[in-house]
Amino acid sequence: MLKPQDIVILLKILSIMTLSKGNPDDLLSQNQLATHLCMSASEVNAGIKRLVLAGLLGPVLKKDGNQNKILFLPIKAACEECLISGVKYYFPVQLGAYTRGIATSYAAPIFEKLILVGNDPIPVWPSAEGDQRGLALEPLYSSVPKSLAQYPDPLFYELLVLIDAIRSGRARERNIAIKLLRERINYEQQASAGKLESSDARVRGKKVGKS
Repeated sequence: MLKPQDIVILLKILSIMTLSKGNPDDLLSQNQLATHLCMSASEVNAGIKRLVLAGLLGPVLKKDGNQNKILFLPIKAACEECLISGVKYYFPVQLGAYTRGIATSYAAPIFEKLILVGNDPIPVWPSAEGDQRGLALEPLYSSVPKSLAQYPDPLFYELLVLIDAIRSGRARERNIAIKLLRERINYEQQASAGKLESSDARVRGKKVGKS
């Protein structure tokens, strides 16, 4: 069964792949992912195993000199289905107390020109580093604010707040978030012949090893 941190790992991988236009050479190793996400290497390794088991990441063979290297790339159709239709049920939102934090969901900057925020308290990730005040909406994983502070990644932040809008927003907010999410992860893999032997073929019997 997927855990909340697995979705965070998946969104980080999607951010990297989108920014690189699907170039797998730009993927971070599992140890690098752990550093950037402020997680342990064992958490990332276990999360990738669960994402592969769930059919959200697919093992891909890449030529590395005379050797084959196994990468784990997003299976985009499955990712869209999970993020749009599944996450809000697996990881529901319950707003907490009024607090200081980082704007998320419909209150994040990505929605600024699309949704008019009224006088009601906005949803925020609780964080002493935040510059907003509102109702606490716990991020998918506790390390998210620290990760973004130490390793800024605007697209990763956008993907996280879009998922929060899908998890917690009203119908109009969810529909806008779904449209924006699809736009941001709709990269086309640019793998050329000789670099990748299979774009999303499963490598059966292979274990997800630590990097």
